Amino acid sequence: MKKYTIKDIAKLAGVSKGTVDRVLHKRGKVSETALKKVNSILDDIDFKPNFIAKQLKNNKIYTICVLLPDPKKDAYWESCIVGINKAVLEFNAFGIHVEIYFFNPTSTASFLKANLTIQAVAPDAVLLVPLFFKEASTIIEEYSNSGITVSIFNNHINSSPAKNFIGQDLFQSGRIGAKLLSSIISKGGLAIIHIDEKYNNAIHMQEKEKGFKSYFQELNAPKYNIITYKLKHSNIEKTLTSIMAEHPELKGIFVTTSKSYQVAEILQNEHEKKIALVGYDLLRENISFLKKGNIDFLIHQNPKQQAYLGLKHLIEHFLFDKEIPSQILLPINIINSESIKTYTGD
Repeated sequence: MKKYTIKDIAKLAGVSKGTVDRVLHKRGKVSETALKKVNSILDDIDFKPNFIAKQLKNNKIYTICVLLPDPKKDAYWESCIVGINKAVLEFNAFGIHVEIYFFNPTSTASFLKANLTIQAVAPDAVLLVPLFFKEASTIIEEYSNSGITVSIFNNHINSSPAKNFIGQDLFQSGRIGAKLLSSIISKGGLAIIHIDEKYNNAIHMQEKEKGFKSYFQELNAPKYNIITYKLKHSNIEKTLTSIMAEHPELKGIFVTTSKSYQVAEILQNEHEKKIALVGYDLLRENISFLKKGNIDFLIHQNPKQQAYLGLKHLIEHFLFDKEIPSQILLPINIINSESIKTYTGD
């Protein structure tokens, strides 16, 4: 690949070397016309200055803290670490230091404590999962006031200080869950089930539920009766068995978290009737029940890619002065027992 100099770029853009220098270093005044010409050339040649030399000269090491729910408490987050390590390896030649912190996904106190630890580190940026709406909103504001750049992923909250969001359109994913169940079931009872999280403080579950219900509202289908339940893992078998007894018309279940396997484990013993099940995420247990037919569809949220892109954009912002995109919405992938082979390779 050819290495372009400022002189080369200036010639291609038809401007002076001084103009190119001002654009690259974002200093001084540049006309709108000249700015467009230079940026167009930079895009065409995929120009990257020698940032390793720049970092050595500046002797600056950027610290980025990543805050995740503890994978030991919820296996969904394990692949996020894979995505983070991928980004770290990709930029290991640059002045970047990444630290990972965990919190208990069922405890707001644990979330707040972890953030206090990060605040003491005083990093340049924080990439976090705002699992708890109220607490996360306050924390993001505090980071911003301290001059710390914040990016969020997986769970979207409307917080203006957050630099960007990477994840899926959760409302739309709820609608897709509804569409999938309606394609299997022509009529009967449907249940939305939230497991092991505080619903009133969990925007991701609320958005999925809203999307699910909106689909049937627009469908104007009175033949479907939708009920909603919030279950705890400790008594899920007893509660779900009771729900099915109270609602013999129940034909389908939509689980809004990665815990679909906990429902599937109970449903596999229901030999008298088939209850369709749609849930989220490619956890090992979910995949097993999907292959056996106890789960009909899984919606893949790709947490690995979410974490990777979140960290990558922060790193490129500091190293290459790249603007952080305000939002990146990943595709909503629908997985069944046949297509799972393309994801697992077996």
